[in-house]
Amino acid sequence: MKILLGICFFWIICWSSRAQQSKPVELHQQIARLDSAMFHAYNQRDMPTFKQFFTSDLEWFQDNGGLLQYETVISNFQNIFNRDYVLTRKLVPGTLEVHPIKDYGAIHIGRHTFSHVENGKLEVGEFKFLMIWKNDQGHWKISRVVSYDH
Repeated sequence: MKILLGICFFWIICWSSRAQQSKPVELHQQIARLDSAMFHAYNQRDMPTFKQFFTSDLEWFQDNGGLLQYETVISNFQNIFNRDYVLTRKLVPGTLEVHPIKDYGAIHIGRHTFSHVENGKLEVGEFKFLMIWKNDQGHWKISRVVSYDH
């Protein structure tokens, strides 16, 4: 009987551990999809789609620009979209980290490159970022951004 209870206990622990591990994997996949969709809109200069990824109370902390609010952030991106050259963003492979925030959403950390051609020369910069995603009943939006290492 003790052996049977021990085996049952072992399987319960394994199952519980597996269930807890699947949540971070699913969350990582969800945030990776959102990251891809958001920056697809960015790279296509699709402002109506792009701005839907942010909460109206967005706070964007930029190491070389200070604290920016939603309206300023959207205006700044519109100015980027209006430039003569195309600025393209790519996530650096293998740098995406996702960490759950209990009863709120997720932390999204990584490195990305932005590139454009200027005066016939390819210019590329690599930067670090941290985003806080808010999950409002299945609707994911970014509420905070920390953009640094510029």
